[in-house]
Formats: sequence, C-alpha cells, structure tokens
Amino acid sequence: MNTSSPAARLSSVSKKYDDTFALRDVSLDFKPGGVTALLGPNGAGKTTTVKLLLGLAAPTSGTVTLFGHDPRNAATRRRIGAMLQVGRVPETLRVREHVDLFRSYYPTPMAAEEVFAVAGLDGLEDRKFGDLSGGQKQRVLFALAVCGNPEMLFLDEPTLGFDVEARRSFWDQIRDFVARGRTVLLTTHYLEEADALADRIIVIDHGSVIADGTPTEIKQRVSGRKIRCTTQLSEEDLRAIPGVAEVRFDRGNAELVVTAAEAVARELLFSDASLSNLEISGIQLEEAFLALTHARQAA
Repeated sequence: MNTSSPAARLSSVSKKYDDTFALRDVSLDFKPGGVTALLGPNGAGKTTTVKLLLGLAAPTSGTVTLFGHDPRNAATRRRIGAMLQVGRVPETLRVREHVDLFRSYYPTPMAAEEVFAVAGLDGLEDRKFGDLSGGQKQRVLFALAVCGNPEMLFLDEPTLGFDVEARRSFWDQIRDFVARGRTVLLTTHYLEEADALADRIIVIDHGSVIADGTPTEIKQRVSGRKIRCTTQLSEEDLRAIPGVAEVRFDRGNAELVVTAAEAVARELLFSDASLSNLEISGIQLEEAFLALTHARQAA
C-alpha cells in the first residue's frame, strides 16, 4: 500500500436522515498505520462515520474512499476487517470452525494458528462459542475480524464486558496487530482505552469534528487542572466559585475542572469547614472530552 495516500478519506461529507444531519461537512484523512480513536457522545455521528467508511451507508453529499476506492467495492472490502456490536455468530460452532469459515471468505487469509495467537485464543480452539465467557466471545469476534489479514481494522467497543485485567491484555493484542503496520479505527466509551491505545483522537459532536489531535494535544485544548474532594457544598455552590469550569459528582466526591487550582482550593477550604480528601491533579482525557462536548452544547 502506498503510505503517502490515506487508508481512508471523507471529503466534505454530509449525511442526512430525514430532516436531521448525522454528519455535516466532515473532512477527514486516516493515514496508514497506528490507532485512531473516534469519540463523541451518543448520537454525535460516530456510528454514521463508521457505516460510511464500511460502505454500509452512502453519503448525502461529499465522497468517501477506502484505499482510494468506493468502500462498497468488493475488492476493497476484502482489505478491511470489522468488529461491530451487531456481530452475531452461531453458538453451537467451535471456535476453530468459526475461524476456518471466515478464513474461507478471503483469497489470502491469515493462517489459523496465527489468528488464534493474535486474538489470544490459544487453548480455546475446540470450545463451542456458546460455552465461552463474555470476554472470550469478544476475542472470537476480534479473531473473525482479522481472519482476512486486513490492512485496516474497525473496532466498535471491542472490550465491552471485559474486566480490567482482560481489557489491558486485549490492548496488548491490538498493539501487536498495529505493530504489523496495520491501521485501526477504534470507537469506545472507555476514554482510558482511547488514551492508552490511540496515536490520534477525533472528537465528533452534533455531526461535526470539534477536536482532532494526539491525546496530549486534546488534553491541552482544555486549560486548567482537576480538583477532587469530599464536600458539603452543592453543585450550584461549586459552579459559583470563580475559576470552576466543570462540576460533576462521582460516588459522593466532587470533581472539578478548574482554571486556577490554588485559588479554588482556598475558596473550597474557606466555604466548607468539613471539606476532606482534597486532591489536585492534571487534566485527563475524560475531563478534556467532557469540557469540549459541554462547551459545544452551551454554544
């Protein structure tokens, strides 16, 4: 593949359902190699973007290409793999039978034993799909997505249902796949996952791209720091403090995104004599994401 050309491209793409725009004049290039995470609130346009790139929907206006061709082209589609939430496979077939079936769909598939290794399925080859745990089933769906030895892989919430240890193990498998020179487009609600895996993050909201950059660049879009504390102050009281940009509560603790951490901390201590568990830290991807999308909603 010519590495100077994008693996995928949207050029001035809009997609309309009835009278509602799911995407509005979006232009994006996806370069070969690495992981791009596509983030956004529910209904932001992420799913529509993926459907357009997979050739499952056509744009209302603009053009979409995969490897320079129409995504609906059969030869082009053989160069991609997809792990989608709608994926369903027969419960009674064994893992090896599923892999052999999917490998038969491609002219130059990945070797079966390599598929098992890439997906972390060693030792599970002869288990029936219906007897697997939720995390193991997700690994099988990942295996089926890579059977064709794809140049570009689409992953939609790939670690849904994983525990923390299994999720981190699966991240390593995605990294190994990318190390082969492959391209991954990831959609996930786990922002820690996007931060850990992605070289590039695209944030979509209300059908438009509102941020595009490395995880570090996205975090730098939001100035300030984070304060976490246990307080008797209400959300309204906290929002009234000068320098507080965002407020939310997590398991009884207040989490604030602030532009002047020391001044806000002093005001908190002055206003709430019972304040405890005060922590000040840098902005994480989750806070940056919330600040960017909330700012869009307020505009």
